[in-house]
Amino acid sequence: MPKKADQPKIDFAGGAVGYRFRRGGERGHPLLRAAGIKKGHVPSIVDATAGLGRDAFLLASAGADVTLIERSAEVHGLLKEALARAAAESTDLAEVVSRMTLIHGDARELLLELKPDVIIVDPMHPSRRNTALVKKEMRQLSAIVGADEDADELMEVALASARERVVLKWPLRAAPLLDAPKPSHQLAGKTVRYEVFVSAPKPHVK
Repeated sequence: MPKKADQPKIDFAGGAVGYRFRRGGERGHPLLRAAGIKKGHVPSIVDATAGLGRDAFLLASAGADVTLIERSAEVHGLLKEALARAAAESTDLAEVVSRMTLIHGDARELLLELKPDVIIVDPMHPSRRNTALVKKEMRQLSAIVGADEDADELMEVALASARERVVLKWPLRAAPLLDAPKPSHQLAGKTVRYEVFVSAPKPHVK
């Protein structure tokens, strides 16, 4: 197991994440639009690759119930501790954390059972030529979880499971992860793009 100094710091109460939350979040963030969150409609969401949990926290801050799936036991443990710290920090943070459910497991095995409205897939991205561009936390996370060699398989399961849409978070200028299907549309951030795959209507099963 990596030494504590080599572990990524996950902090929802402080740092950049906490600062944005205290400022009112990022209501215009492209991820929120990609996930289909809008006035009068807040879908149920599964973050199939929880990682540092920042995307899930942003979605939960916008009012969504988010299930986070993390298959690395070490990263799952770091997330669990960070969520507990945030919940103890303030009632506002506790309210956000109450909408976040953390699961340790393989999303490929869990998604078909969960069948959420929206699934977010954010695999470990291909390494950039200039590794200095990659933030320290992401380098540390990558050292723990390694490359997501099965990202295309996860996407296929996600596409078969989501009731409304799948959102793939992918580097802005990287080649597509999948040859098919093509995304319905995409939204661009500063360094990543959100490819949106709108699902065919699926009946709700009671």
